[in-house]
Amino acid sequence: MKLLITGGGGFVGARLARTLLARPQLDGQAITQLVLTDIAPPPADLLADPRVQARTGTLLSQTPAISGEDFDGVFHLASAVSGECELDFELGLRSNLDSTRALLDALRARGAESGKVPKFVFSSSVAVFGPDASVPMPPRVADDTLPAPQTSYGTHKLMCEYLIADYTRKGYIDGRSARLMTVTVRPGRPNGAASSFFSGIIREPLAGVVSVCPVDPEVSHPMSSPSQTVDGLIKVYEATREQLGGRLALNLPGLNVRVADMLAALEEVAGPKVRALVRFERNEGIAGIVANWPTGSSAERAGKLGLKPYTQFAEIIREYIADCQAGPNAQDTLKGMQ
Repeated sequence: MKLLITGGGGFVGARLARTLLARPQLDGQAITQLVLTDIAPPPADLLADPRVQARTGTLLSQTPAISGEDFDGVFHLASAVSGECELDFELGLRSNLDSTRALLDALRARGAESGKVPKFVFSSSVAVFGPDASVPMPPRVADDTLPAPQTSYGTHKLMCEYLIADYTRKGYIDGRSARLMTVTVRPGRPNGAASSFFSGIIREPLAGVVSVCPVDPEVSHPMSSPSQTVDGLIKVYEATREQLGGRLALNLPGLNVRVADMLAALEEVAGPKVRALVRFERNEGIAGIVANWPTGSSAERAGKLGLKPYTQFAEIIREYIADCQAGPNAQDTLKGMQ
């Protein structure tokens, strides 16, 4: 089996790659080649695996090569994030919409020659939902809630969902879109996503660094851990069309949690001194974006696939700590707990 992961050098993409390579099979087949594309190379441990081939550069620059290759499956994770798309409209269109269209057309062109119809999992987002004057957003967005994105990022994700559904209808791909909840705790430095602070208010204090929360403590949002997100992507890939139950876009599970609950869990796990490293300083730009996001979600269809969220945010923090302790820089990333 030959697979492609776009965004394979990123945090979720690299974790997905490691998880897939550790499995004996995916969808009943052994993985013989895994192609990772990204603007930066993947981590060294992935490059050391003989099954991995890395290609660096924009996704748009990679599509000519893709049109000449047979892939059994694709995980399309590459995208510009929410904050970037709001700051640079052209970047968002190019990185999210144009690149997805080019990727789909490359697969369509190859399929016309080879007859191969690859499975295709798109990492969509809970950002496809938003408030609408005529159809108010419910406290928990469900699989059948009307999408009404209020950011460019969410709009791009929804447009790609529809493209993937139509390319699937035409028989060019076997597509499905998994709507990711906000993934936390992400390691490393903050990125350009408006949601970055959800990880920062946990990651930085655990490293002994002060973190600023730009929204109010009562802000609520659905969260998912990295391992749960990867498991969800794989489960959606392996699901049959019958198991998906019709519509090709579905919510992945998330834990609905307030910022105040996150910080209470941080204190429970790491102690009051670590919790005290978080202070509140409202950022109207970020708060305005977050105000248009769902405060909670449900995932009935994903539940039927066997996917469930954590029940306590402390479990997500403990997963992050365990990941850090398994890595080479545990002393630096967990300084605040010492």
